Amino acid sequence: MMSKQFTLLRELCQIKAPSGNEGLMKEFIIEYVHKQSRKWKVQPEIISGEVFQDCLMLKFGNPRTALFAHIDSIGFTVGYNNELIRIGGPVTEDGIGLLGADSLGEIACVLHNDVENGQVRAQYHREIERGTELVFKPHWRETDDYIQCCYMDNRLGVWIALQLAETLEDGLLVFSTYEEHGGGSVGFLTRFMVEQLNIHQALICDITWVTEGILHGNGVVISMRDKGIPRRKYLDKIIGLARESGVPFQLEVESAGSSDGGYIQQSPYPVDWCFIGAPEDHVHSPDEIVHKKDIESMLQLYQFLLKRL
Repeated sequence: MMSKQFTLLRELCQIKAPSGNEGLMKEFIIEYVHKQSRKWKVQPEIISGEVFQDCLMLKFGNPRTALFAHIDSIGFTVGYNNELIRIGGPVTEDGIGLLGADSLGEIACVLHNDVENGQVRAQYHREIERGTELVFKPHWRETDDYIQCCYMDNRLGVWIALQLAETLEDGLLVFSTYEEHGGGSVGFLTRFMVEQLNIHQALICDITWVTEGILHGNGVVISMRDKGIPRRKYLDKIIGLARESGVPFQLEVESAGSSDGGYIQQSPYPVDWCFIGAPEDHVHSPDEIVHKKDIESMLQLYQFLLKRL
């Protein structure tokens, strides 16, 4: 079963875009904008080009706030003798299906833990060319309450951004890269938005985790801190607006983890940021699962905030 509402999200989850090779996702977003934007309230300016590598921005009207959504995913790079080297922090359970391609053709293989040698390998009938990137094989599952597939992190964040684009009048949608593997693009994106567009506040449209304090179905999560600590004045403003909105939300306090917000904070620019996203379980696996109520509240809160910030 798949509802029509999430057709685009399922399509996004099929796209191969591990950190460092996000070109297919960038091309998909640009093509989507060209096809769909004539129906949107405001026609955006597409800001891209080689100087932005595989990142892009959509500028609507006179933006006051930037929304960051990273377009990369976790995965694996094939090393020697089909050894798998992690891109980001994927789970490595035996039997996980992986997809990719090298010069000899398309690859569908299985992850195998070589316990004797302490390595993770691709189980395949031949040696895969070194440097080949492999990603999880998508398996979409949908019920009345949940959506489950690989790469909800952060295809769901991208989906939210593209839903917002339909009615957004003033705002900047920023699609960043490398988030899952140490960052690298947020610095020059922040420089552009500050120096060229005079924007000094951001929202991080990403996915967080179900924990002992964060539950499925209780609403979108506003992160009060993780490894990074957003400026309290801005955070309090966001929480105040969230309460005013009436949209269900949860407050998260964590000691670890990071996002594009952490990379913004490390830049030499005075930009406020706050992470807001739906919680998922089975993190960084082929089985990432999100409650539909949390997706709904995530979209509603972003719609409210982008009008009022």
